[in-house]
Amino acid sequence: MTAETQENHLLILEDDQGRKEFSLDKPLYSIGRDKEANIRLVSQFVSRRHATLVRLPKGNDNSYYYRIVDGDGKGKPSSNGLMINGRKIPAHDLKNEDEIVFGPKVRAIYYLLKNTQRSGQTDASEYDITLINPGMTEDIEEI
Repeated sequence: MTAETQENHLLILEDDQGRKEFSLDKPLYSIGRDKEANIRLVSQFVSRRHATLVRLPKGNDNSYYYRIVDGDGKGKPSSNGLMINGRKIPAHDLKNEDEIVFGPKVRAIYYLLKNTQRSGQTDASEYDITLINPGMTEDIEEI
């Protein structure tokens, strides 16, 4: 039985309009206030072209990672820069659970989710799930 790992890249964004999820699979994303941005930020405190996400190859196994770069990706930085994990830096190779702050009340968390799929037979013990009826907890409180 062999295990095959699939990676999903996810960006959870919070801005003035609330929380949004973006599944990342494209080679390039523009992030900012601009209406043409791939990932639009709604806040007066962020630049029109605040940051750029670039997909880069990780190795020989078709896996990849994302690098976030301050500004429009062509050398023009954003007004306020990027804070990544509490440090102001112009570029960063994203790792699971990295926090990116674009401005006041505008932030994102990057997740690298790994799904391992096994080829071959599966047995029922892999799916050992116990379901609890909400009514069962009332009986426990009475004891």
